[in-house]
Amino acid sequence: MQKYFFKLIIAGALVSQSLMGFAQILPPFQNATCEHWADSVMKTLTPDERIGQLFMVAAYSDTTSIRKGEVEKLNKLINEQKIGGLIFFKGTPYKQAELCNYYQTIANVPLLVGMDAEWGLAMRLDSVPKFPFQMTLGAMNDTLLVFKMGAEIAKECKRLGVQVNFAPVVDINDNPDNPVIGMRSFGENKKHVADMGIAYMNGLQTQNVLACAKHFPGHGDTKTDSHLSLPVVDYPVSRLDTLELYPFQKVFNSGMGSTMVAHLYIPALDSTPNRASTLSTKIVDYLLKKQLGFQGLIFTDALNMKGVAKYYPPGDVDVMALLAGNDVLLFSENVPKAMEEIKKAISRKEISQEEIDAHCLKILMVKAWTGLNHYKETVLKNLTKDINSVDADNICKQLAEKTITILSNKNNLLPLKRLDTLRIASLMIGDSLQDVFQSRLNNYTSVDNYNMSLYSPDSAIATIYKKLKKYNLVIIGVNHTNNHPQDTFGITKVAIKMIDTLEKRTSVVLDLFSDPYILSYLPQEHDASALIMSYQNTPYMLDYSAQLIMGGIGGQGTLAISASDKDKRGTGIKTTKTRLEYTTPEELGISSDKLSRIDTIANYGIKQNAYPGCVILAAKDGKVFYEKAFGTQNYKDTTRVHLSDVYDLASVTKIAATTAAYMKLADDKKIDVNNALPSILPKAKKSNKKNVKIKDMLAHQAGLKPDIFFYKETMNGNAYRNGIYSTDSSAKYPFAVAAHLFIRKDYRDSIIKEILQSPVDKNPVLKYSDLGFILMGYAINNITGISLDNYVDNAFYKPMGLSTMGYKPLQRVPISRIIPTEYDSAFRKQLLRGYVHDPSAAMLGGISGNAGLFSDITDLASLMQMFLQKGSYGGIKYLDSSTVKEFTACAYYEGNRRGLGFDKPETDTTKESPACRSASPESYGHSGFTGTFVWVDPKYGIVYVFLSNRVASNASDNKLAKLNIRTDIQQVIYDAIGAKNSVFAK
Repeated sequence: MQKYFFKLIIAGALVSQSLMGFAQILPPFQNATCEHWADSVMKTLTPDERIGQLFMVAAYSDTTSIRKGEVEKLNKLINEQKIGGLIFFKGTPYKQAELCNYYQTIANVPLLVGMDAEWGLAMRLDSVPKFPFQMTLGAMNDTLLVFKMGAEIAKECKRLGVQVNFAPVVDINDNPDNPVIGMRSFGENKKHVADMGIAYMNGLQTQNVLACAKHFPGHGDTKTDSHLSLPVVDYPVSRLDTLELYPFQKVFNSGMGSTMVAHLYIPALDSTPNRASTLSTKIVDYLLKKQLGFQGLIFTDALNMKGVAKYYPPGDVDVMALLAGNDVLLFSENVPKAMEEIKKAISRKEISQEEIDAHCLKILMVKAWTGLNHYKETVLKNLTKDINSVDADNICKQLAEKTITILSNKNNLLPLKRLDTLRIASLMIGDSLQDVFQSRLNNYTSVDNYNMSLYSPDSAIATIYKKLKKYNLVIIGVNHTNNHPQDTFGITKVAIKMIDTLEKRTSVVLDLFSDPYILSYLPQEHDASALIMSYQNTPYMLDYSAQLIMGGIGGQGTLAISASDKDKRGTGIKTTKTRLEYTTPEELGISSDKLSRIDTIANYGIKQNAYPGCVILAAKDGKVFYEKAFGTQNYKDTTRVHLSDVYDLASVTKIAATTAAYMKLADDKKIDVNNALPSILPKAKKSNKKNVKIKDMLAHQAGLKPDIFFYKETMNGNAYRNGIYSTDSSAKYPFAVAAHLFIRKDYRDSIIKEILQSPVDKNPVLKYSDLGFILMGYAINNITGISLDNYVDNAFYKPMGLSTMGYKPLQRVPISRIIPTEYDSAFRKQLLRGYVHDPSAAMLGGISGNAGLFSDITDLASLMQMFLQKGSYGGIKYLDSSTVKEFTACAYYEGNRRGLGFDKPETDTTKESPACRSASPESYGHSGFTGTFVWVDPKYGIVYVFLSNRVASNASDNKLAKLNIRTDIQQVIYDAIGAKNSVFAK
């Protein structure tokens, strides 16, 4: 019967070859150059030394192992048994490299060093990049990105002194109860597994790191862990040939350098009781080598695993593995004993010296191909820094972006849209502290964060549920589960109950950072308004999953396996990007090294006392690629600046509030910019401004005075005039000018009256003026019936989720997050923090068309991105594209560079320009007196924001402008993207 089955497998393999084609690319080391070096080394080795080359033993670089005599043990094996290689396990990169250098120096022949680095070196080491598990990768079809990942992992291996990566896993995992493969597999579709495996292999081997297909002939459909016992694969030959063997044959045909044979009992191939596939001549020699034609290096799986060690003693198992046809004996439990038994087998003629030599020659050829024929020790300097490369970071982020999978999305909830209609909380189950996921959510809008342990008592449910009652959307993340089916993948009853309780009361976005098979343990998962599978709790997955919910990225992934009765392989809902994404410069083809010049300039400004601190953001094509904070909140303060800090935007208010409002009003046909001021402000009918056009005020060509120092009119020397201010608020004194200083309610009418009575130039030219914007801001109430602050809040800030942007920041932002501006010794006699710096705006109650707006850098960038996207953001249209085009274009061209509200690059090359030399003519923006600057360039898709409190030391000494800090940084951004100088460069 056994002969019958074996004839079937041979026939099946031949059929497979006919289907896939006979053409097989040889493993990369199979060439004359490698053979020449290997042959020359072989001649110097004794028979015993040739046997020694067949062993690859375990090595460790962790402190505990070293203390237990790890180094001394390996020293002896290298010197006495002349072993051929090491497989490194847990430890640190620096210590491993240091030990590897030492072991290589004492070896007669360079050691072949291998590692299990399926998801990168992080599978075994700390402080190194962690790439996604293969099942996570299986959620996408981008083989090119997998290739790049393989190449990057190979570079990290080489930098560490590693020549073999025991990857990829090409087992087809179609058994949810598999305890040993699971997330290590690309999935359950044989073609997809093969394609991804080939891509990973090619990435590794293009860098001369040997790839290893495992676990031959297929460990995917097992219920037993071969580390603990011998798994049984009890399927007929027809199933094995068409399914399990398929990806192996494909990767072999594509040039796979090596394979690892699993410890499996497969009766259809070899029915010898307890005979593991590793020890089976029928499986290794006949099937793998003869029938499938594999000519690469063949590794056993670890020979100390119970799948073989349980049935055969050390030494015997090594001999059996050699007799089966393996080349390398991995993790032998007793090398001296094994060598003795191998020599006995040679003397008994069970195996010949020629066969030993053939194995040895193949190993030496691999060593030559990986560069060990010109061995150089690993350089320890900057080792960890080099391994944690920018490229690795970029690849990890791209992989996260492409793999996160939306499994359900009721009523197209994702990406979230009208954020003003949502009261959002996030609940992370499995984390006790706020994590990357929750932090990123808050980049888009105000989200209140809660946390609970997977092992919380039932009483925690009632406590948290009570806190969450006030929200109409709860984003639940489930984190720190595990990949063990026997442990229900780490999901606890209390976690399931918490999820179920919330889903029955409110809208829930359920986001699982876990093995997808966990879905079968969540019978209520589709009660969620949206269900996301984010696979792993790496920083990249946490970050991009939050971005997916908010629309920073679109949903792209699909399940690589059938995770439950409802969630089948291929399930995945696509969504579109609607908001800013946060990414790496390299994803946009921008060099991080070039951008480091920004850091230099920003720090130089701090050293020159141009400002105590600043925040800088740059985005291209809707992707934030640079975002950093520098310095402290004030000169005498050690509190570091954070990206979430809120700044007084000063004159940036003119575009972020007043101009935005007039764009919306123009859209709604409530104003016509070609009309005169009285059309929006009837009080102007009897003034000398009755013929001044709204357009001219927006373009600063209305002939108005630059400013009026209203506050000086309220003072006698250093004292306030009687009756204008009060230290307490009341109906008569409702408007705060600063802390404990309130101005009379009717004084704003005096200000407006004085502006209307101020002179107007007979022949207006470009003359920057706050007065026109004060009038336009004041007029909003006439036009709409509500004040400027409420109008822009309702029209833009609230629906866009811009929770920090607005007037009067102390009403919504903790004072600790608001950056102080100047100590106002002339007017308010105090440090200004949370109160507008501009005196005129302050006297208007902090709400004015010329100044008064506060924001953090993210919210301001989002508003500018809305302008760049021609009026749309977050899936909502706020402005008509034609209106955006009209307001951001030059209004007059002749002698006036400005648009309507927006500043533009200077077209006269004899004059200073507000932007850097590379800013295109289509670009626009504004600067602010307090040290702020924002610029948008449609030609290059750029949004650039710089926020500082440069007035903190001396408002009159504008070192920020004198040093060209803002525009120099802007130029670095243009240089980094390869933009050419504008024709309008000064």
